[in-house]
Amino acid sequence: FHTGDLAVVDEYGYINIVDRAKDAVKSGGEWIPTAVLEEFITSYKGVSLAAVIGKKDVKWGERPIAFIVPKEDFKEKIKEEDLRNYLMKFVDEGKISKWWVPDRFYFMDSLPLTSVGKISKLSLRKMIEGKKL
Repeated sequence: FHTGDLAVVDEYGYINIVDRAKDAVKSGGEWIPTAVLEEFITSYKGVSLAAVIGKKDVKWGERPIAFIVPKEDFKEKIKEEDLRNYLMKFVDEGKISKWWVPDRFYFMDSLPLTSVGKISKLSLRKMIEGKKL
């Protein structure tokens, strides 16, 4: 859309907004809607907040990486492999593609926020620029 939103039309003709064009990850010429991935990640019992951004990749152009804020009771319990295995359940159900699963999961105490309280993906992108994350 000219508004910057990305949408899909389902088999019944309904339009579903899935992400903002500026936030979606383009990997191997295909779009990965980060909002959809974030929804699945935050459905994991130990995740409080999640943000997915694209990290430059020589082979694919970009690959998704996820920043995770665990719930207080799960801070030391969640591992990267737990989330990867959890997302594979949605791959098996046909809800996401295998190549949508983030390459890395970074655990943080908090995520940077904008002045209106939204997660600042711009700050996350700046944080990984030039760093070997």
